[in-house]
Amino acid sequence: MREPEIEQEMYRRAVELIEARYPSGWGGAGVVHTAQGHYFTSVSFDNANAAAVLCIETGAMLEAHKYGEKVTHCLCLVREDEHSPFQVLSPCGICQERLRYWGEGVQAAVTTDDGSLKFVPLKVLQPFHWTRAYPAEELDHYKE
Repeated sequence: MREPEIEQEMYRRAVELIEARYPSGWGGAGVVHTAQGHYFTSVSFDNANAAAVLCIETGAMLEAHKYGEKVTHCLCLVREDEHSPFQVLSPCGICQERLRYWGEGVQAAVTTDDGSLKFVPLKVLQPFHWTRAYPAEELDHYKE
């Protein structure tokens, strides 16, 4: 699949999951795509104790990791309620660090002013990332 097709498929799967899991009210879904061509989805871990909550896309990342697959793309999509438009949330700093496991080329969906679907590589989100202080071979966790 070409990049735009992968990105549109991720968006479609996120919308489908949100509408199924959260038929009314707030909803959010995470989707990752892997080099092996698989899609993994997840939702946030709702908990009364906010300290126990995880980011929406964490579960999808963990599924990819469980199967030893390299994440190539990541998307987090939310809506305020069933009448609101869907919005892409750029990955937070912790999720950027999680995604970094698979390299600075991972394509992350980012929030845009016009609401368009846009993906950028992590190296664009992190131009001064701390890993620049170390040789790449010391940091490469994922080997293809």
